[in-house]
Amino acid sequence: MNAYHPPTDDIAFILTAVLQVPAQLQALSAFNEVDPDLMQQVLDEAGKFVGEVVAPLNREGDEVGAQWRAGTVTMAPGFRDAYQAFWQAGWPALACAVEDGGQGLPTVLEATLYEMLSAANHGWTMAPGLLHGAYECLRHHASDALKARYLQKIATGEWLATMCLTEPHAGSDLGLCRTKAVPQSDGSHHLSGTKIFISGGEHDLTDNIVHLVLARLPDAPPGPKGLSLFLVPKFYANGDRSAVVCERIEEKMGLHGSPTCVMRFDDATGWIVGEPGRGLNAMFVMMNAARLHVALQGVGLLDAAWQKADAYARERRQMRAPGRGRSAAEADLIAEHPAMQRILQTQRAWIDGGRVIAYRTALELDLAKSHPDEQRREAAQRWCSLITPVIKAAFTHQAFYGGSECLQVFGGHGYVREWGIEQHVRDARVAMIYEGTNEIQAIDLLVRKVLADGGEGLRALLSGLRADLNPARTAEAQTLRQLETLDELTQELVKASATDAALAFWVADDYLRAVAVALLGWGWTRIEAALTPSTPELPTRWQAPANALRHWVLPEFDMRVAIIRSRCRSGAALTMV
Repeated sequence: MNAYHPPTDDIAFILTAVLQVPAQLQALSAFNEVDPDLMQQVLDEAGKFVGEVVAPLNREGDEVGAQWRAGTVTMAPGFRDAYQAFWQAGWPALACAVEDGGQGLPTVLEATLYEMLSAANHGWTMAPGLLHGAYECLRHHASDALKARYLQKIATGEWLATMCLTEPHAGSDLGLCRTKAVPQSDGSHHLSGTKIFISGGEHDLTDNIVHLVLARLPDAPPGPKGLSLFLVPKFYANGDRSAVVCERIEEKMGLHGSPTCVMRFDDATGWIVGEPGRGLNAMFVMMNAARLHVALQGVGLLDAAWQKADAYARERRQMRAPGRGRSAAEADLIAEHPAMQRILQTQRAWIDGGRVIAYRTALELDLAKSHPDEQRREAAQRWCSLITPVIKAAFTHQAFYGGSECLQVFGGHGYVREWGIEQHVRDARVAMIYEGTNEIQAIDLLVRKVLADGGEGLRALLSGLRADLNPARTAEAQTLRQLETLDELTQELVKASATDAALAFWVADDYLRAVAVALLGWGWTRIEAALTPSTPELPTRWQAPANALRHWVLPEFDMRVAIIRSRCRSGAALTMV
């Protein structure tokens, strides 16, 4: 079936016409040379590499997969060559500092790269997906000695990295971690324990792998405050291999191209990163970067599924489409049937709106680092803190469920391997789980972020979004109403939660969905504001998904609000045992 085609023109339109990214970046001294031409050049070259080198490996990566034998993992055919070409071309270093071997380009450009990579070949992309997070973690928290040895290798992608958190008995509750780190006289530590679900814990893509490991010092208190972060390489500077063993790789539902490893540390020598007992603080730098990448995975995976479904709908004929005159053919294209149009246009609404919100989040990361105004930096940090859990959860949810809808377009053909759509559905499912389950994201948003300051941070963010809207325009008036309702609902939750400690946990998922839908509506108002009569394919490419959004996506907002308000009124009486 058709290969993935990187949608560089659509991406460029969102970046330049909708979000005015070049103008915003050029106002920053760090990026004043990033003009539209440079951005287009990067997009075109990225799209070419993704489409010609990475995408063709997707099917074989799924069918052959990563192979484990006696502690060694061999990646699928073509994976190593593609990765070597990837890092030598400078793609991992895109948004890393020049002094660290990077290119010094904005995070928002890196975001578009990883969306395309995830869409083209999710399994392969898992390998470099943690690089930037590992780079930021080491850059902010590692000692000068560790930086000198490892930072440039990670920045350039010459060496890959892992994030070793989960243990057989400790998933989301990291405070239960038991891996031990025993100090040595030379300042190093010996780490012992088992970590599971380690993406890329062992492979043949690079000559070395840098493991970032949460472990507990001998005198550490129980719980998350007792965790420290350590760096353990696969190979040391003298060429010796560390005492880190890949015991096996998991047999998974999907994502066969990426080895999910069980890693055993047998008194493996490593070095602390950051301060003792503050490992989670250092690790969260990496996790937050990873969560943005996972949100982009959601957008990319949905786009890949949509591309396949749309192509199939334009060549498959079945029955007569209602409301159309008879053609010479014995049946009409299924793309002409309302049921199929509803599916396809609804998913496209999520893809385009998702890009607006995800790219805006990546841009805010750039502004948080480089904007000269302190208040603007604080606003950018607020956006990233509040919106990252929303887009991670909402877009990965849509990648799986929307991808399943795209499979539906194929009918029975979608359920067999020949057409390729079933792989997208299988691969997408895990994104709802890793880097913090979507339930954890919802709790993080409502309990840890919104309620923690009485809703004031969200109120400020919503106020900024409302400032962009013109109530005289019907679509913008609808979004304005939803944003105002969301503000009111938040204050109701703040008040009700004061006397019902469990309330927020009951409605967290509904609340996150309400925020996501409102944001999607806002994103589409920005798209429509950027459209002109000369915009290519205006009715079919842009107006059709905009209409689908209003008919079949935005109504979810009122449903979620009603559920939350019902739960607020019912109080603890609905508590289930």
